[in-house]
Amino acid sequence: MSVADEIIKHVKTLPESAQAEILDFVEYLKSKTQKAKTEKTDWSDLSLSQAMRGMESEPSLYSLDDINEEAS
Repeated sequence: MSVADEIIKHVKTLPESAQAEILDFVEYLKSKTQKAKTEKTDWSDLSLSQAMRGMESEPSLYSLDDINEEAS
């Protein structure tokens, strides 16, 4: 039996008011998890943008012909 199945089994035995509290807690955990993912993505994007800063002005080491030649 999975963890979710165990939780459901226990929740079904509780009164409606307790089930509502559990729902609130689950929604809180879900939003907390999503917020953490968003913050991690934001930091990753910032880090990448800082690492790449200024590279657009550097000369290209390869031409499109070089790239196409490798793909063939």
